[in-house]
Amino acid sequence: MEFWFSENHTENVQFSIRVDRQLYSGQSEFQRIDVFESPEFGRFLTLDGYMMLTEKDEFIYHEMITHVPMAVHPHVKKVLVIGAGDGGVIRELTRYPEIEQIDMAEIDPLVVEVCRKYLPQTACRFDDPRLTIYYEDGLRFVRACDNIYDLIIVDSTDPFGPGEGLFTREFYGNCFKALKEDGILINQHESPFYAADAAACQRAHKNIVGTFPVSRVYQAHIPTYPSGHWLFGFASKKYHPLKDLDDVRWNMRGISCRYYTTTLHKGAFYIPAYVEELLKNVE
Repeated sequence: MEFWFSENHTENVQFSIRVDRQLYSGQSEFQRIDVFESPEFGRFLTLDGYMMLTEKDEFIYHEMITHVPMAVHPHVKKVLVIGAGDGGVIRELTRYPEIEQIDMAEIDPLVVEVCRKYLPQTACRFDDPRLTIYYEDGLRFVRACDNIYDLIIVDSTDPFGPGEGLFTREFYGNCFKALKEDGILINQHESPFYAADAAACQRAHKNIVGTFPVSRVYQAHIPTYPSGHWLFGFASKKYHPLKDLDDVRWNMRGISCRYYTTTLHKGAFYIPAYVEELLKNVE
């Protein structure tokens, strides 16, 4: 007998992965958490039945959400990460010795506990001495911050359930206040391909454009996310993601990546015409 994990991407489209076994299933205060093992994608994490990451392609998401701002901002010392309970963003940030402080606001401690046990490939740097984990709502956490961070990375779930508040105008305004005068905000921006996801992209983009003087969108190909075409938002008080890219400085660091390069960085901001149109309609 074969076992399959299936996720509905729309009412008419379903994405399925054959599963060897289920390693964990539990219900936290906030969501259902499952970990499966598959022959093609290795172990993967789902929250409330939605794919969060797989061992095979997680590097794409985590490299693109982390290294893009790090190649632009010239002196990141203090970082706030919201969400990111799987540990992938933390893993990538700890590769930068110049970062002095990483604060992580994750609403669900069980996600961290489960990922530590079952997904050590991503949850491998939670013991870094620069990291402090705050188990609380990221929306509430950032509200109390003022002029603290050089970089905020919002590695949230989709814009419903526990992650819903992390796509609002209020939240982006609080992030603006929490950033220093040259700070950068990065967020996962959903997929532009299917109608419901595209509408979520537009709402987020409209709220960010109304808050930050610099606001751009960039893309990556992530096979296990809806349509495989995924967007990220780059918002800044000062730096432009292309004009202020210092590719020489970043390449001299010698950080080895499997997806990100400074050449790819430039190309990622050249988005397809249909996405340009989608975003222009709300700007």
